[in-house]
Amino acid sequence: MSARPWWQSAVLYQIYPWSFQDSGDDGVGDLRGIERRLDYLVELGVDAIWLSPIFPSPMADFGYDVKDYCDVDRRFGTLADFDSLLASAHARGLKLLLDFVPNHSSDQHPWFVESRSSRDNPKRDWYIWRDAAPDGGPPNNWISDFGGPAWTWDEATGQYYYHAFLKEQPDLNWRNPDVRAAMLDVLRFWFARGVDGFRIDVLWHIVKHAGFPDNPLNPDWDPATGEMNRVFQLHSTDQPEVHDIAADMRAIADMFGRGDDERVLIGEIYLPVERLMRYYGQHGEGVHLPFNFQLIDAAWDARHLARMIADYEAALPPGGWPNWVLGNHDRPRSATKRGPAQARVAAMLLLTLRGTPTLYYGDELGMENGVIPPDRVRDPRELREPGLGLGRDPVRTPMVWDASDQGGFTKGEPWLPLGEGWRQRNVADELAEPDSMLTLHRALLALRRSSPALATGTIRLIEAEGSVLAYEREQDDERFVIALNLSAEPAPIRLTGRPILSTLGDLPSDNPVLLRPDEGLILKVDTPA
Repeated sequence: MSARPWWQSAVLYQIYPWSFQDSGDDGVGDLRGIERRLDYLVELGVDAIWLSPIFPSPMADFGYDVKDYCDVDRRFGTLADFDSLLASAHARGLKLLLDFVPNHSSDQHPWFVESRSSRDNPKRDWYIWRDAAPDGGPPNNWISDFGGPAWTWDEATGQYYYHAFLKEQPDLNWRNPDVRAAMLDVLRFWFARGVDGFRIDVLWHIVKHAGFPDNPLNPDWDPATGEMNRVFQLHSTDQPEVHDIAADMRAIADMFGRGDDERVLIGEIYLPVERLMRYYGQHGEGVHLPFNFQLIDAAWDARHLARMIADYEAALPPGGWPNWVLGNHDRPRSATKRGPAQARVAAMLLLTLRGTPTLYYGDELGMENGVIPPDRVRDPRELREPGLGLGRDPVRTPMVWDASDQGGFTKGEPWLPLGEGWRQRNVADELAEPDSMLTLHRALLALRRSSPALATGTIRLIEAEGSVLAYEREQDDERFVIALNLSAEPAPIRLTGRPILSTLGDLPSDNPVLLRPDEGLILKVDTPA
């Protein structure tokens, strides 16, 4: 394990800063609050934290509209607070990753203010401006991911500007070398400050087709999936030139760290597996980990998951390291999607598959999607396309630390209401419960940390039937079998090994093993002396 880059054996933990811990009692989480909870993360057993955006922002999209890439928003603290958090994390052996938002800035960023001021401003070409179509409408049929046209008319200069998301988030023109240089300098600024890596927001979006042709219409479009799906994003995303940019980012990361100090780049890329693999680079010069989101939406069927795992492993390029994700700040929580019982099985799956897993804050408690009253909705996506269930507020509710008022998150009014069942589903209560979701996560993470086979070993799928997904992890003379029952019915399976951890708490005594309803089981296979 020591000969590998640290991030291959690591478990990442995503923190949504708005919702983790408020130290100022204004109802919004902050950097000092995160620093206060670092010991919890160490005891949980994770290796690195990733912070969703903390940069100065008008917060039209909660930090994904950046006004200054090299500072901290005062809601969260100051650069001094960040330096303190980073130093405290490093002192505890934790790595810290930031969220880099290169596709677009805020419309209040000084660059866009200049770009918008006149057609001949030197920064005009830092963003994407186009004349109207012959009928006076938008230049093409591209649609914002938040619904509506992806073009907004600027009366003062008589052109449209492009925004893949909100009109307050104009897209940068990465074909302009000055933009490229300025944004790469942002990476250098934070790497020099000591950050250990970046999650790169919508990496596959950052270059557009130079000719701006219409996107093909989706003949099977279902309005319930959101207006963005009315077209296929053939020309507005995943252009070949993006890979040269990723290689530039990788070169900077490699320049700042090697070995135990290696800096890591993780790309947010929602693409089919065969296209996702290109982001590793032809010779490993792309991002280290193109996020693999397949588990989030996967049909919860053992045979389907087995094929998915096998196909993903087979598709990896030479040297490509796998990774897995169950949830994040944009997608439904695992416990809501699969139910509390199967969320435990899903946790065992995430933390025993080969590759780097990412945990979303609160999933270790079994947090479910919150219920947001209409007058408390904050997410612009929900406000633009109400009633479709696309809003992200429910998965961003505050972390609950105890059963006191406001759950120990704040003494003020939290920016979003606490999630369902928080007086029973909180850190303090779950720490005291031997069979809680938190106790299960701590046990899984401790086992993974102490077992090279689970951290970095090979994987081999075991033939199984019905609702059982089974596989073997092995490294040197250490071997484990993981068997997961994806149903609420008992499932017999012949397995070799000694049961050492069950999602149900107590260990089975049957031989051959009969997987109980909703049970995930890890067995240790003892090798002959």
